Amino acid sequence: MKRSVIAAVATGLALSACVSRNVSQNVEQGSLAYERIPAFAGEPKVALYRIGELDRLDITFFQEAEMSAKGMQVDAAGDITMPLVGRVHAAGLTTTELAEKLRQSSARFYVDPQVTVSVTSSVSQNVTVQGQVTEPGIFPIQGPTTLLDTVALAKGETENAALDKVVVIRFIGDKRYAAAFDLGRIRRAEDQDPAIMARDVIIVGHSGTKQAWHDFLRAAPLLNVFAQF
Repeated sequence: MKRSVIAAVATGLALSACVSRNVSQNVEQGSLAYERIPAFAGEPKVALYRIGELDRLDITFFQEAEMSAKGMQVDAAGDITMPLVGRVHAAGLTTTELAEKLRQSSARFYVDPQVTVSVTSSVSQNVTVQGQVTEPGIFPIQGPTTLLDTVALAKGETENAALDKVVVIRFIGDKRYAAAFDLGRIRRAEDQDPAIMARDVIIVGHSGTKQAWHDFLRAAPLLNVFAQF
């Protein structure tokens, strides 16, 4: 992960300047506030879980015991090894997506295979917080999490932090996405607090940054838009 983060920041310097800016919005009060943000009406929608490295999976092929597996561990490269079909990349996929991938891979050996996948043990539900925070590190998360919550896990930003230079790097499968956010605007309710997912990397910039960091931020899409790089 550390190597991926370094590569992500370096590659980010070459991003095209495709910037999407949010327009600041006033904070409504009273009944107008509920017109803008309705009252809580149920459990928040949780993002689909994506399989990560070292997770353990139960894989079931209906009526094909020799293809089924209990507690199969995803390796450090994000792969699993299955009878007949060989190595299959699982990291970054949902259980439904992996089941469909296995179904397609095994279709040449079985007629209409029925496959189900479940995660029995997850060790990949972590986020990494680096840069100008009090306690940088890797932190476990459970359930819906936001950028403000994640920075709080690292005991908040340092006095040298540049709140308008907070970058989130997201890994989906073997692809990387990045976006820059202004933590100050989020705290003032001028921008929304973005959702943070497992395996995200948050980098809080320094107020005295070097030119390379400025170049990265200018190239990165700003405020709630993730671009692949």
